[in-house]
Amino acid sequence: MLLATNEPWGTYHAQPLLAEAQRRGWELVQVVPDLSQIKPGDPVRVATLNDVPQADLLVVNGAEPWPADVAVALKRLPMAASSLAYLKPVEAPRAKEFRSRLELVTAASPAESDVFAKYLGWKRHVRMVGSAQTDNLPAYAPQKDRVLVLTSVTHPDQTGNAAPGTQLLLDAAAKLQAAGKHIVVGLHPREDRTLWDQYEISALGSVPESATAECAVGIPGTVFPIVAAVGVPLVGCVDPKLQVPDYILSVCSSTIDAPEQAVAAIADAKPAGRGAVFDAVGPIGGSARRLYSAWHATIQSTRCNFTAATPTSIR
Repeated sequence: MLLATNEPWGTYHAQPLLAEAQRRGWELVQVVPDLSQIKPGDPVRVATLNDVPQADLLVVNGAEPWPADVAVALKRLPMAASSLAYLKPVEAPRAKEFRSRLELVTAASPAESDVFAKYLGWKRHVRMVGSAQTDNLPAYAPQKDRVLVLTSVTHPDQTGNAAPGTQLLLDAAAKLQAAGKHIVVGLHPREDRTLWDQYEISALGSVPESATAECAVGIPGTVFPIVAAVGVPLVGCVDPKLQVPDYILSVCSSTIDAPEQAVAAIADAKPAGRGAVFDAVGPIGGSARRLYSAWHATIQSTRCNFTAATPTSIR
């Protein structure tokens, strides 16, 4: 099975899917433009369009230029679209290029399904499967005065765009540290680490680390619903230029737009309600299995209509 993501080299989207692939004996390969931004030892197998292996299904997680280009190049493969990161509820310009080829569309939750359908211009059913990142959530055991900072990306690069708000978050973290909070940082995979060197940077990752945090504060993004599902109260740092779907903001106890608000917001923060969490993240447990089962059913239903496809490179 081939995967192409909106962030062309963003293999971190595929990592939560590897365990279920191995359990089933599948091979998941992410299609990337080249190997220039693939780190040695990355567990996700990658291939370029010049050496992509024979496959049964192409899955895209969006309709930005890279997955749209891959869809053009691999035009003989059946396709599915699966939401693996938050998107905006506005139809992507290139979605119409491959929309008619989609055999399946999946998303994690009711809210994400609605957003993904609008993003794709999709008028049919979106299958709700949950998020693979919630399949093994840690038990919540908060430590007093421990605050998790959830970063985004300060500067856009070839792999993807940035979200505004880093300076607000940096200043808020400084206020919290001055108030006696211990700051531990959950870095976005593409964030500039040097901006946060003055604090403890989690070696575990944002979701496992959230299990020990009394509260989390950050730039609202894809990880927010997952962290909310752990049980951590969330405070969102919202820059005026930031645009995220409402369901991500809905899991926040509150939002701040000035660093001076951070200490009081943390003190008053409450966990998200069960309804808000379900609307944002969907069913918890067995999500990877549901997703792979949906992909497998699609492969089975299309196999009679497609011969083993030999990809056609665009190069």
